Amino acid sequence: MDGLDRKLLDLLRADGRAPYAELGDRIGLSASAVKRRVDRMVADGVIRGFTVLTDPEAVGHSTEAYVELFCRGIVGPSELTRILKDIPEVIEATTVTGHADAIVTLRAKDPQDLERALEKVRSPQQVDSTRSAIVLSRLIERRAH
Repeated sequence: MDGLDRKLLDLLRADGRAPYAELGDRIGLSASAVKRRVDRMVADGVIRGFTVLTDPEAVGHSTEAYVELFCRGIVGPSELTRILKDIPEVIEATTVTGHADAIVTLRAKDPQDLERALEKVRSPQQVDSTRSAIVLSRLIERRAH
């Protein structure tokens, strides 16, 4: 990765649908050179995929919560993944340092839907308890660099 690759990634993060010619104009490359760089970054795993970001409220999911997950005993990341992957309200889960074993982000239609999702998260025997914080407003949102 060089400076042009980093600039190209920044432009793609801002507008993943920008035409290669436009991207090339902005960083001083031809459209074909931009395409080769994007293809290489995809092949190298730098770019893991292309997606659509939606406004959660516009698609009917206006309630979001961060949930600290506390497990009984030692529960590894693969087991946590197995427990959480089939709960559609789970939009992100990460293992963390500190008292909690994992942080889970839930997105639901409303508080009642969130409560049902929390029951699903708490139901496996490996889960001892949870501690939740409901998101009131999003101040800054950046995508990974």
